[in-house]
Amino acid sequence: MKMTKVISVTVICCFIAIYAKAQNADTFPSSNTVPWSLERCIEYAKEHNLQIKQNQLSVQQAQNNILQSRMDFLPSIDASASHNMSWGRSVNMQTLEIINNKLSQSSSFSTSASETIFSGFAKVNTLKGNKMQLQISEQQVEKLKNDITIQITRAYLQVLLSQELEKTARENMESIAQQVEKSKQLVDAGSQAYSTLLEMKAQYANEASTLVDAQNSVRTNLLTLTQLLDLHPTDAANLAVVKPAENADTLYKGEEMNLVYAKALELPQIKAAELTLDKSRLDLKVQQARLYPSISASAGYGTFFTDGQGGAFFPQLDKNKQHSLGFSLNIPIFNGFGYRTNVKNAKLAVENSRIDLEIQKQNLYKDVQTAYNEEYSALQKVKAAKVTLESTKESFTYTENKFNVGALSGTDYRVAKANLFKAQSDFLQAKYQYLFESKILDFYKGIPITL
Repeated sequence: MKMTKVISVTVICCFIAIYAKAQNADTFPSSNTVPWSLERCIEYAKEHNLQIKQNQLSVQQAQNNILQSRMDFLPSIDASASHNMSWGRSVNMQTLEIINNKLSQSSSFSTSASETIFSGFAKVNTLKGNKMQLQISEQQVEKLKNDITIQITRAYLQVLLSQELEKTARENMESIAQQVEKSKQLVDAGSQAYSTLLEMKAQYANEASTLVDAQNSVRTNLLTLTQLLDLHPTDAANLAVVKPAENADTLYKGEEMNLVYAKALELPQIKAAELTLDKSRLDLKVQQARLYPSISASAGYGTFFTDGQGGAFFPQLDKNKQHSLGFSLNIPIFNGFGYRTNVKNAKLAVENSRIDLEIQKQNLYKDVQTAYNEEYSALQKVKAAKVTLESTKESFTYTENKFNVGALSGTDYRVAKANLFKAQSDFLQAKYQYLFESKILDFYKGIPITL
């Protein structure tokens, strides 16, 4: 009996030491913690997430392409200047006299402009396509923001859940500690067997271990949240989440799933798929334009100077002025069927975009169905878990009262306490799972995620 008592006391002391260390360690939250609401976390991630910043570069590239498409409507203008020197035998073009070993110099200056008058509206459709590509890039950025919002919401709720479980574990441990003291008094008074006290001490050690596990879970979930936020280590070390206010039980909304789906069609991934289909149609028109004749206009101006003519430099430039104006018609006849192959591939791209849009809509409908069903199921679990918790609490109170007067053994008390903790844990998990599922359904309705 003495050896058993020594072992029991040793175990209790070890777990108390572990618990004290966990309490004094650098855990979350600390005295310097900074409260972060879910809304603040989401906005911070949207502003600082590196993937979002990377995708925003594609938006800037699309803007540059739009500017270039507009500039393509302007004529091309070129200017040139040259100066030549020659020596040895040459011919004076004025007198046809042969000149030996004389340095001859000449200069020429010219400028020209050209413009495509008609090219099957290729430039117009290219500009429209680049504008659509800008909208596609913007929708892709919005989709990435939505994905990160959902990830952060899940991580945030996991932190809240783990903190609730930690609180429950601490309360259970404190309750067992009180029972250890009561059992000790009853044993000293001879009203309870010593074995019951040992069982209570073993239960206390078990509750202390459960609390340590719960604290580790809090730290792990906070770490996951800080990693999603890409927080600086200094800020991450002091992060604390804001617990939402307790609200009354939320009733299942029972909104028609088709109405939710209709609202979800406004999500970025659907808009991006629709814009991609429209852009592929414009790309087809651009390729078809290459099969049409094109008309171009050109104009030029030039002059030159040569010492073989005699006369000063500037008078010669004025005398030798040349002007030109021309039009050209280019008719594609045969190029190895390259243009026609491009048109066929562009038609296939249109069909591929159309199918992709249907796939996106189908996937979205399945996601809405799943979210609709998950919210309903989660609410039923909350209701069932709440009933179980209330009945378990009542049963435990009855068991605890009988135990306090020595009418029940420590084993019965431990079983009742374990059942109560399980009921509490199940209710908390069901509660936060329902909260998450309801936020997902709100997301499909276009309602911002908040707590």
